[in-house]
Amino acid sequence: MPEMRFRIRWPDGTEALCYSPSLVIRDHLDPGRDYPVAEFVERSRIALGIASERVRARYGMACSRALSQIDRIEHRARDFATRPDSRVTVLSFHDGGG
Repeated sequence: MPEMRFRIRWPDGTEALCYSPSLVIRDHLDPGRDYPVAEFVERSRIALGIASERVRARYGMACSRALSQIDRIEHRARDFATRPDSRVTVLSFHDGGG
């Protein structure tokens, strides 16, 4: 399956390189666009869930790396829960798992 990474910037300016086991993330996030934190989390959860299910269909088990990435995104997003105007910027996509 074609893996990819996507670089994001959190509202506090820190950047993170995130993993997806599938290119489906491109259907849910756009580079150069910023999203309210809650929307970013939801879009990521949906895309990475689909990606994990694609891995399950092919290999017989869910993708633990995708599920772990969802957990990391959700955990980090909690830091901004009291700031409803906070936004996450999708900076870029990178083909390959790295």
